[in-house]
Amino acid sequence: MMHADEEKNFHQLMLRFAQEADAARSKQLEEEIWQAYGTTCAVCVVDMSGFSRITQRYGIVHYLSMITRMQLTAGPVIKSHGGSVVKFEADNCYAMFPEPLEAVRACIALHIAFDAVNLLTDDDHDVRIACGIDYGKILMPHAEDFFGDCVNRASKLGEDLADAGDILITRAAQERLPPDAGIVAAPAAFNVSGIKIEAYSVSY
Repeated sequence: MMHADEEKNFHQLMLRFAQEADAARSKQLEEEIWQAYGTTCAVCVVDMSGFSRITQRYGIVHYLSMITRMQLTAGPVIKSHGGSVVKFEADNCYAMFPEPLEAVRACIALHIAFDAVNLLTDDDHDVRIACGIDYGKILMPHAEDFFGDCVNRASKLGEDLADAGDILITRAAQERLPPDAGIVAAPAAFNVSGIKIEAYSVSY
């Protein structure tokens, strides 16, 4: 967690930025904030599928038990691939990795792990996930949350556009994959509110 002095400093910077009327000074403060709390990484958002249907049929306690199973599986798999879980929020997992390759491999491992576990349960008890990955700059004011376009794009892919079993990555993430890594990613275009989103679907 962020130390108290660091948290106080972040809040002071944000308040100064909000109150600054001079454009040049605002720009300087923005640069200070990015310098102190910014980083570049791969962001991965894992979303559980079937919330409405399963909750309506079995109730929220049943679905919460499935979320617990997801969390207990996702944490160790992400860590084993060099990633860090930033937070679990509802039925989502938000994680960060140094590079997209580690994020993609972690998502493949997650799908394989859940497919194996799901052999022991009937369909309505299976944990199925969808994954979105982007690469870029983020702001991380403390260890339990992060912000930025990179987070938003990964969330859009994982939560809204990917179906159960999918791994969708942005062009920025796809271009960071080493050619010899053996990752096959086919172009996949989406239209959301009239805006075209270019992505790639990873085969595994």
